[in-house]
Amino acid sequence: MMPDYGRARERMVDTQIARRGVRDTRVLEAIRQVPREEFVDPGFEEFAYDDGPLPIGANQTISQPYMVALMIEAAGLQPSDRVLEVGAGSGYAAAVMSRIAARVYAIERHEQLVAAAKRRLQKLGYENVELRVGDGTRGWPEAAPFDAILVAAGGPEVPMTLKEELAIGGRLIIPVGLQQFHQTLRKVTRLSETQYEEEDLGGVAFVPLIGEQGWAENGRHSAGNPVPGRSRGRALPEGL
Repeated sequence: MMPDYGRARERMVDTQIARRGVRDTRVLEAIRQVPREEFVDPGFEEFAYDDGPLPIGANQTISQPYMVALMIEAAGLQPSDRVLEVGAGSGYAAAVMSRIAARVYAIERHEQLVAAAKRRLQKLGYENVELRVGDGTRGWPEAAPFDAILVAAGGPEVPMTLKEELAIGGRLIIPVGLQQFHQTLRKVTRLSETQYEEEDLGGVAFVPLIGEQGWAENGRHSAGNPVPGRSRGRALPEGL
């Protein structure tokens, strides 16, 4: 018998997301619309609505559903917004955001993941998402400014380039930390050309943000410290 993915999706929204405190109706409805089973590796579809990350290739994972919802809610997306996602992975979060925002730009450094994400988005008819391969820490200057930027990887600090690509009033959601599994999710709001406000949203664990303004490919940053752990996008137990 074929799995009832629609029912599983509703149960995921109710038990894993809304029950944990995500209240934004736009976010909840967008997640109800996007078939998560389309964004996991073949053979993992039956686990698509479990409460945890799943493999998507290139030694990466699709983020925990709750974390995707939490970050999108924190960004406060509006229907007219232009959004940048750094670390597109499978394309799932970009797909969810595309059901809320006017336009989504997504960057991923793994070419095979971008190719797969493009196929999925085209198959689903999500035409307001643009993806490209690149260094996400450098942003997407020709498409800036953005009303919101979401970063699905943990950096040692907040990249200045991304802050500068925010519109006035724009929100940047990014995990920041130096120790394995001890990042904090931060919300940076641009108040003016030179002023920003930061808020701590709690403990998370993400793959490292590799790039010019993140971690180096060799597993270290400029201070010589090792990168954080390899699990993409999940809340730490104390943050649930």
